Amino acid sequence: MRAYLYVFLILLAIFGSIGGYLSYRYLEFQAMDFSPPPVTVAADQAVKEIWSQHLNAVGTIKAVRGIELKSETAGEISAIYFDSGDTVVEGQPLVQLDDKIERAIRNNQLANLELAEVFYERDRTLLKKKSIPQSQFDQSRANKETALAQLAEIEARLSRKVISAPFSGVIGLRKVDIGDYLSPGMVIANLQDLSRLEIDFSVPSRYRSSLREGLSLDVTVDAYPDRVYRGEVSAIDPRVDVSTRTILLRARFKEFEGLMPGMFGNLALDLGEKEPVITLPETAVTYSVQGNMVYVVKKDSQGMSVESRVIEVGPVREGRVAILSGVKSGELVVVAGQNKLYRDAEVIVDRSVSL
Repeated sequence: MRAYLYVFLILLAIFGSIGGYLSYRYLEFQAMDFSPPPVTVAADQAVKEIWSQHLNAVGTIKAVRGIELKSETAGEISAIYFDSGDTVVEGQPLVQLDDKIERAIRNNQLANLELAEVFYERDRTLLKKKSIPQSQFDQSRANKETALAQLAEIEARLSRKVISAPFSGVIGLRKVDIGDYLSPGMVIANLQDLSRLEIDFSVPSRYRSSLREGLSLDVTVDAYPDRVYRGEVSAIDPRVDVSTRTILLRARFKEFEGLMPGMFGNLALDLGEKEPVITLPETAVTYSVQGNMVYVVKKDSQGMSVESRVIEVGPVREGRVAILSGVKSGELVVVAGQNKLYRDAEVIVDRSVSL
C-alpha cells in the first residue's frame, strides 16, 4: 500500500512540474506582442490655397484660314504648279485647266470687238455730218457694247481655268494629276494659313456671366503632354446651341510651335475669379471606381495610425489636387507608401522624403 502512495506522489510531482512549466510558457506567450510593426510612410499637410477658378473643356485646333481648294469649272488638267507640302503665296497659280476652246472664243470676240469699234467710229463721224440717222448710230454703239460684254464673259471663263491660291499658306497633299478631268467642286488639295492658329471650344451656358474676350487659357495636346500652350479668348458666339445648351468660344494661341489644325486640345479657361481651396499632392489620392480616398494620419498616446477617408476631388494643377470634401486644412495625409497600409495601421512618418 505504501508503494502505491510513493508512485502516486512521484507521478503527482512529475505532472505538477509539467503543468507548472506549461502554465509559465502560456503566460510568457500571452505577454508577447504579435502586432505588426509600424509602416513607414511619407506624409504632407493639407493646405488652403487661393486658386483662380478654371473651367475645363476640350476644343479643336484650326488655322485662322483653311480651305479645301476646289474648281469652279470643269476641265482637263493641263498643268500643275505645286507639290504636296509647298508654301505658296496669295495669287500664285496652282492648277491650269485646258483652255484651248476658250482662247479661240476670245480671239473671235476680239475680232468682233475690233469690227464693232470700226463701225462705231465710222457711224459717229457720219452722224456728226448728219449723213446717217440716229438709229443707225445707236445700233453701232449697242453692237460695240455687246462685243465688250461678250469679251468680258470669255475673259472671266478663261480666268476660271487657272486655279490660284486665295491666300498665303502651306498646301497639303495633292489629290489630282495632270490629265485628270476636274469636275466642279472636286477637291484639289487643302490650303492652311499656319501663321496663326486658333482653338474652338464650348462651355456650359451657365458660365455666360463670367465669359469675356481676353480671358487666358492653357492648352495641352496628346502629342506634347508635358508642354502647355497659352492663348486668350478672341471671340464669343452670340447664341446658345439649343441642342447642347453650350456657348461656342474661339481663342488664339500666343505661340503654337508643333501644333496642327485638326488636333484636339484639353484646355483650362481662367475665369479670372479667385476661390479658396484645400489642396494635397496628387500622389496622396488613391483613385478607384468605388470612390477616391486618402489615408489621414491620427496621433494618440500610443503613436500614430491612419484612417481611410473617401474624398471628393476637384481640378489638378502643377501636381496638386483640390479637395472639395473629406479633408480639412492642416490634417496630415499619407502621400507615399499607401500600398502597405490597411485600416487603423500604425505608421511612422518619414520626414526625410522630399515632396
